Parts: sequence; structure tokens; C-alpha cells
Amino acid sequence: MREEPKTSLDTRFSDPDATATPWPEVVRLLESAELFWLTTVRADGRPHVTPLVAVWLDDALHFCTGETEQKFLNLQRDAHVTLTTGCNTWDRGTDVVVEGDAVEVSDPVMLEHLAAAWATKWDGRWRFEIGNSRFQQDSGEAVVFAVRPTKVMSFGKGAFSHTSHRF
Repeated sequence: MREEPKTSLDTRFSDPDATATPWPEVVRLLESAELFWLTTVRADGRPHVTPLVAVWLDDALHFCTGETEQKFLNLQRDAHVTLTTGCNTWDRGTDVVVEGDAVEVSDPVMLEHLAAAWATKWDGRWRFEIGNSRFQQDSGEAVVFAVRPTKVMSFGKGAFSHTSHRF
């Protein structure tokens, strides 16, 4: 288990009576989010953004992708990523932005834990077998990545708050 991050409220972008979103609340949001938007960087410097499912486990966000997908190709050149989740409402909810580096996961024990986490989170709709240090399913092989956050920002809406969590 990692140490708790240093949490601070950015008063420039927060309501006068706002409080920082506590780290355990942000973790709950990361654990329960069904969809994330992953941003990677193309070879020419342009951003590439795509939706995907992810699992929060052992203090990291995990996602998978095929070797022919643009995000995989981008990650071969530049591991820096941003993952975002939240809701598209103006006055309620919390949006979360996770920054870090995507590192390939190949340990079979960890992959088994992650496959179980995927199956549990989505009531069996996402099922993976393990082989060749990757996820396997009928549609092919998927490379698994872990993003251990270096910085997480949360944006509370309604009572607007801008909170940073730094590791």
C-alpha cells in the first residue's frame, strides 16, 4: 500500500467555502467508474484520446489494449498518459484526472488478479484468460498496463472545488 498523497485545495478555482476532496473519496470514484478516457501522444506530438474500461487495483489504474491499436503504438514511444473519468453535468458530481506513466504488466499472478477484478467489476461481462503474459479472449490478445499516479486532480461540481493529490 502506498502512502496517502499530499492533498491540497486550489482556492483560485474553488468556491470560498469549498473543501478538498478527501483521497478515500477519490479512490472510491476510481474504483466505481465504468468508463475512462485515455490520452496518449502520437509520434508527431498530437494527442490521441479514446474511451476504455479500467480497474483500480493495488494503488494503480489498469487497462488493456491490442498491439495494433493506436494507444499501444503511442505507448511504445511515450509512456506518459492521462486518464479521466466523471460525469457530463455542470452542477453535480466529481470529475477525476489521473496522470502517470503506463507500464506493461506481465506477471502471471498479477494478471490473474486483474482478470478476476475485471470479471467482478463488470458482473462477468469482461472475462480474460492468461497466456503469453497477456490477457486472452476470443477476439485476441490484449497487453495490460498499470498507471501508478504521480498526480490526481479532482473537480467537485455544485460546490466547486479543485483538489490536487500529489505522490
